[in-house]
Amino acid sequence: MQTNGVVIRVAAEADLDVAAELFRGYLDFYEVDVEDEGRPRAFLAERIAKDESLVLLAEVPGVGTVGFAQVYRVFSSLTLRTAWLLNDLYVAPSGRRTGAGRALLREVLDRAKEAGVAGVQLETAYDNHVAQGLYESEGFVREEFHVYFHDLG
Repeated sequence: MQTNGVVIRVAAEADLDVAAELFRGYLDFYEVDVEDEGRPRAFLAERIAKDESLVLLAEVPGVGTVGFAQVYRVFSSLTLRTAWLLNDLYVAPSGRRTGAGRALLREVLDRAKEAGVAGVQLETAYDNHVAQGLYESEGFVREEFHVYFHDLG
């Protein structure tokens, strides 16, 4: 799909190197220390091979592949339906202000509507105001739930 010159495509095995490079940028953004440099690529390869996630790539003409999104299918007990978790959305510095992030987000929402899911959930850092502005401008509403996580090492 093409939106405002940004081309969105589903990542395939042939896209793993570029997708992994963007994934590493995302992990760096969130200051995740990855000891095994090949692990991000292996992680994405496994998700794609097992059809456990939808990985989308954003390409800006003249710039290249600058962004990715990764969506997981989850179940919503409160709606008794399937929902989607937009777990990862990242645009490299070279692709920012090109519309790539918005195009990825809209593609996720369009695909979710086509799939008939209850909704799309995401979370972002408290200080990531740019992302929050994007999400809210596309109709996402901040929930009143607190998110908890118990790290098991």
